[in-house]
Amino acid sequence: MKIKVGVVGLGLIGASFCKAYKEDKETTVYGWNRTESTAQMAKMQGVIDDYLTDDNLGECDLVILSLYPEASIAWMEEHRKLFNKDGLVIDACGTKRFVCEKAFKIAEEEGFTFVGCHPMAGTHFSGLSHSKADMYNGAPMVIVPPRFDDIELLERVKKILTPCGFGSYHVTHAEEHDRMIAFTSQMAHLVSNAYIKSPNARNHSGFSAGSYKDMTRVAWLNPTMWTQLFLENKDNLIFEIDHLQEELSKYREALVNDDFDGLRDLLDEGRRIKEEVDGV
Repeated sequence: MKIKVGVVGLGLIGASFCKAYKEDKETTVYGWNRTESTAQMAKMQGVIDDYLTDDNLGECDLVILSLYPEASIAWMEEHRKLFNKDGLVIDACGTKRFVCEKAFKIAEEEGFTFVGCHPMAGTHFSGLSHSKADMYNGAPMVIVPPRFDDIELLERVKKILTPCGFGSYHVTHAEEHDRMIAFTSQMAHLVSNAYIKSPNARNHSGFSAGSYKDMTRVAWLNPTMWTQLFLENKDNLIFEIDHLQEELSKYREALVNDDFDGLRDLLDEGRRIKEEVDGV
């Protein structure tokens, strides 16, 4: 079935959506980007078929908002009268409470369908040049629907996202999404970013292996994007920071007191919890 897809924001995530749909020869891909030169480059490279405009927005069977949360809502608000009433609008933002609260309201008022989405994929690089068609192959997609009893809508979302190759779909509430994402994603980025500020970081060459690479990989982040995501989810993130500080203080106290048994017990507790949560 031939469909038309509009992607708003041609960075790493948005352009990867474009490339995935471009591999489906039945799909026409339109793209919009705040920086016009990026959209021009995307068209020249064949990442998109043409620009997403006010004239063709209403033709799109699927519109993917791939901007920062506030910018996504601002774009939706500006174009609220132009969306295809029979189409589907989703976002790809890293937090869901702010976006879903605003977007559900706009969609209901204008008579189109919005579903909150968060593709759990990416790299520490950003931008069009690092996007790839297989970015989402096998990755989880988190869905926040306006209604949880609408099975047909969920199947519709899965069907239209088929070219992206997601490996699984998880349906949740916006509140639960943001609570979990503070732990699984945001804390990892924050801790990694703080960890690399050690005065020893610049002298680590020759002394590091896989554990250092794992710990610091996501310190290389987009500061503007992550600042907005952190602030929009600050209640959940502060909870995780407080809990981590409390746990770290136990390790510090054991070290200060040369408490061999206490330190060993703390390490063993962490090992056992890791086994439990990973199902080892």
